[in-house]
Amino acid sequence: MRYNLPSLRRARHPLTRLISGLLGIAAAAVMLVFGVVAIAVLLAGGVLFVVWRYWNRRPAAASVQAGTSTRAPKIIDGEFVVIRQGRPVSH
Repeated sequence: MRYNLPSLRRARHPLTRLISGLLGIAAAAVMLVFGVVAIAVLLAGGVLFVVWRYWNRRPAAASVQAGTSTRAPKIIDGEFVVIRQGRPVSH
């Protein structure tokens, strides 16, 4: 099956060319502004997230350095199996 698309010819009238060129430039400018706004929002959100994480973790780091931490040590409890090289695993 063949698709026949209409040929894109440039307009002959100079005013039509000017208007279509201005519309193209305006569309590009609008997309550029939306892109800049999106980048600004993402950048501001990232900065706020980093500041928020820093603000919430700062007292915990100070208490660990002072040695007055009352939290339980970070211990992982569980079972493990030592697998040696060269022997097939039976499970």
